[in-house]
Amino acid sequence: MAGITDAQRPAPLDGLDAWAGLPVVGDFGRLADPAAYTPLADGWVLGVADVVRSTEAIAAGRYKAVNTVGASVIAAVTNALGGRPFPFVFGGDGASFAVPGKHAGLAREALAATAAWARDELHFELRAALVPVAAVRAQGLEVLVARFAASPNLAFAMFDGGGLAWAERELKRGAFAVPPVPPGSRPDLTGLSCRFEEIAARRGVILSLIVTPEAGGDAGGFSRLVEEILSLADEGATSPVPENGLRAVWPPAGFELEVRAQRRGWPLPLARLRTGLYSLLAWLLFTTGLPLGGFDPARYRRELAQNTDFRKFDDGLRMTLDCAPALAGRIEALLARAEAAGVARCGTHRQAAALMTCFVPAPARSDHVHFIDGAAGGYAAAATALKRTAA
Repeated sequence: MAGITDAQRPAPLDGLDAWAGLPVVGDFGRLADPAAYTPLADGWVLGVADVVRSTEAIAAGRYKAVNTVGASVIAAVTNALGGRPFPFVFGGDGASFAVPGKHAGLAREALAATAAWARDELHFELRAALVPVAAVRAQGLEVLVARFAASPNLAFAMFDGGGLAWAERELKRGAFAVPPVPPGSRPDLTGLSCRFEEIAARRGVILSLIVTPEAGGDAGGFSRLVEEILSLADEGATSPVPENGLRAVWPPAGFELEVRAQRRGWPLPLARLRTGLYSLLAWLLFTTGLPLGGFDPARYRRELAQNTDFRKFDDGLRMTLDCAPALAGRIEALLARAEAAGVARCGTHRQAAALMTCFVPAPARSDHVHFIDGAAGGYAAAATALKRTAA
């Protein structure tokens, strides 16, 4: 995105209270403007994690499990911080976040325990790293953040400046690594669930796309490209989640994943019984529409459609769109022209359905989070396509 001078840039955020108090951006299109972002102070650290060999997991039909591992990073760090808001972004086969240095120890413990859980319960290798923001700036890059109001109840973090992408590259080469702990230690994954079925495309196709600026390219040209993409999307591409929410089923497709997430050292048969009873109660409430305590199923359905991250910035644009094949073709053609012009690197992937992974710290609250990805590879497949275009 286009640069701004140091004199124009806001003062760096120095803690989680400053993050929570950052004004929200209500118009997603404004996030193409670097003026919408604020730098993090040098004392912060970036957490990055991804599932190794996610392409093989996609081929084996385990992408829902991959998404669960990616979302587990966010759940574990959230619970380690006692529910305090912090900047994070879900990447499909991983996740990234930022915390002030004084919370780096908690984040390290959460990452190490989550990597062990992914290994021991789901047989995935989750690599993780904690990268000081000061190390990013030593490379001449920035870590800039913004808060996007996805709904009146929830704001998602957006990242710009190139620092997050650099940290992810460092992760892949083994720098700043956080190794998993030995078997027996588990993260607190309270609130992590996968109770909804695949979301079939209503308009014809689910298009996953990743668009990143070309190194040394025209920053202004990239901002204009983002504006064109969003303008095209406005012609008929929407979130995969319908406004009236989704139909609940029982037992849910992600039942065993939720069992593994909420097991907490219980023997598997007891963990399955416990999770089965909780998910059955949720299904009954959704089916009947009856409220219980502070939980109102009708309100939750409305909020569910709003509280999704189907579009985001993390040093580039990521979107999971439900659109007609013809519109998907127009978007892909626009991206191909941008690549040919040296403005951006792009990866896309078409599929017939989307996946949703949920993080619900408290069912009665309205800030439940729903991570959206394509059901047949999604962002991981789009990232593979992006790497091929860069080769």
